[in-house]
Amino acid sequence: MATEQTACILCSRNCGLRVEVEGSRLTSIRGDDAHPVSKGYLCQKAARLQHYQENADRLEHPLRREPDGSFVRVGWDEALADIAARLLALRERHGGRAFAFYGGGGQGNHLGGAYSRQLMKAMKSRFVYSALAQEKTGDFWINGRLFGDQRCHVTEDVEHADVVLFIGTNPFQAHGIPNARDTLRELKKDPARTMVVIDPRKTETARMADVHLQLRPGTDAFLLAAMLGIIVRDGLHDRAFLAERCTGFAAVEAELRAIPIEEFVRRADVPLADVERVVRTFAGARAACVRVDLGLQQSLHSTLNSYLEKLLFLLTGNLGKRGGNNFHSLFMPILGNTDERTGRHVLTAHHRMFPISGLYPPNILPGEIEHDGEERVRALFIDSANPVLTAANTAAYERAFAKLELLVVVDVAMTESARFAHYVLPAATQFEKWECTGFNLEFPDNAFQLRHPLFPPRAEALPEPEIYTRLLEAMGELPRSFPVLERIAAAEPAATKHAGFIAALGATLAAKPRWAPYAASIAYRTLGRALRTSRAHPERVPPAAAAPLVALALDLAMRDPRAVRRAGHRGNRLTLGLSLFQTILDKAEGTLVTRHELADTWSFIRHQDRRVHLDVAEMLGALHALRGEPEALPGLVLLAGERRAYNANQIFRDPSWRKIDPDGAMRMHPDDARERGLSSGSRAICESDTGQVEVTIELDDSLRSGMVTLPHGYGMRYRGGAPVGPQINRLTASDHCDPLARTPFHKHVPVRVTRIG
Repeated sequence: MATEQTACILCSRNCGLRVEVEGSRLTSIRGDDAHPVSKGYLCQKAARLQHYQENADRLEHPLRREPDGSFVRVGWDEALADIAARLLALRERHGGRAFAFYGGGGQGNHLGGAYSRQLMKAMKSRFVYSALAQEKTGDFWINGRLFGDQRCHVTEDVEHADVVLFIGTNPFQAHGIPNARDTLRELKKDPARTMVVIDPRKTETARMADVHLQLRPGTDAFLLAAMLGIIVRDGLHDRAFLAERCTGFAAVEAELRAIPIEEFVRRADVPLADVERVVRTFAGARAACVRVDLGLQQSLHSTLNSYLEKLLFLLTGNLGKRGGNNFHSLFMPILGNTDERTGRHVLTAHHRMFPISGLYPPNILPGEIEHDGEERVRALFIDSANPVLTAANTAAYERAFAKLELLVVVDVAMTESARFAHYVLPAATQFEKWECTGFNLEFPDNAFQLRHPLFPPRAEALPEPEIYTRLLEAMGELPRSFPVLERIAAAEPAATKHAGFIAALGATLAAKPRWAPYAASIAYRTLGRALRTSRAHPERVPPAAAAPLVALALDLAMRDPRAVRRAGHRGNRLTLGLSLFQTILDKAEGTLVTRHELADTWSFIRHQDRRVHLDVAEMLGALHALRGEPEALPGLVLLAGERRAYNANQIFRDPSWRKIDPDGAMRMHPDDARERGLSSGSRAICESDTGQVEVTIELDDSLRSGMVTLPHGYGMRYRGGAPVGPQINRLTASDHCDPLARTPFHKHVPVRVTRIG
């Protein structure tokens, strides 16, 4: 038995873990007190991670699908040679527009992204689809307009705020804030602080709140607009902050003064007096912040919602202060900046959709595959993702995937998407390889953790860096060895910290520019073999996959040397980044990479004038249009994808991990159930205009009447059996989405529920 340090992989927090390993099993899991961010915190879901590491759907060998739909075992060389030949033929005949990529990392499976993206370069394609583009791109688009770059992402200092406004989020279950449950308890018990929750459900977080505005589903934009209208009507905006740090307030103010406040609050169906009290408390606080999540970002008017929630903290001067909202550094480039106004970015063939942060929205992909034109998507790689179950409109994905000329899935298990693949390539689990987390989004201190493998890969499974490097070699994009670089990497003394190799690699890429897009794999094959770490373990494989991190460390040190030095790293202009890289290799618990000060806030803004540009014409137009929007028709509305105590993402395939809620029950208000002759335990059909699923009813008076909820993370076929729980995306539609970002309206799906029999 050995004690190891690693991290949870179930949500974006990626809390540090200290685990006991015996043979191939995780026998004990607890929080790691040494982790620089989570500091020993742990939720109950992380304690069940053995169900991810050991389950009967694990893949052990490459598989090829036969014409009859069955799968046969093949060797790696055979599989990659055929995939490479088919990709090259596709590129030659149809060009890069015929190829797309989906996924590229689960919640903590991010190191392989540096390698998988190289395939996009080889195929001359820009079409990357991912879960982020199903959830957050409307928010990223707003960031680009307000702050000058879609990578200017905002976090919130909940721990030090006097007033916290949670909108469409339930951090007690969904986390998303540091040490969520401990932080919420501290907030609740402090009489000098105020917690406000805006949510149509009385969630666990709402039960702890001082004020809960239980609005009608889908009316977030109306309520937020009314709150902003009250701010300007009552003169609660921070005039000094707006004059010094922002531009365009006059246009925003004019639109907000025209808001019919009482009418909008009536549509949200919450007490006007409570709304006014919340606004006064928030605007009058010494420091206040806003935390949002998918309940706001996947509801009606989702991009407008993201604009309005940011105006709440901007108009009240709560950006760039302790206890307010703040920017953060980025170590891994998980986001890009693709402003469609430049005209330089590739539009999709069928929907003519532009990328946001370099990503395309998943709910348009079936249409791009089924497009009648020559430029349709014909081949797709899926990496660490299961869009058949997790993207909108499961039936559309099943139909489209059956028409692909080539579908390759890289994953640890035989997923529902993998069953449509021509090849399924077995990846090592996140505990069987060197891995890391890209969601390091903290302020003022930001940390990064490189995790070492706890187990060897099972059977023939390989880490993604090896899979994609071998594929590029099979395609002829890279040679199979780089003797000169290998010798330099092996012979360089420790004192120079790889500076000689970096110079040699730069010279090599200058001489062979066609290799430049594949620098990650070149570093992996050369520097990677020479990397050493002080983490003592005689059988541990070298951290070869971490080789590309040296470039990220150098870049961060060049961009923000003061913040890197404040985090405790030492070195001159040439060696600071290399010292940071070696520390990342050596510290199993993770390390601080930057430490910022509040005065740094304005350096994050990318507009030339370093100001926030409040006047976003498209959003002011959408805000104006709210006044003429007809009221929703009566009927049940489904909030799809509820976070509960025992649901997680798709990596938990074995249903036995759940202690409660084995069916993923549909929660329904008792009045709605009574009207339909339903009671707790009843079986029913939930039907939308897209499809239907069978559900088990659970009565829940914490919901508003007129709404029902279903959890995500169900519907998988374990060991080839029937789906366990609801496949909620049989109910969601591809075109029921935000008109700008194409974010699906998962939190507002009109449905009908009828008793079976």
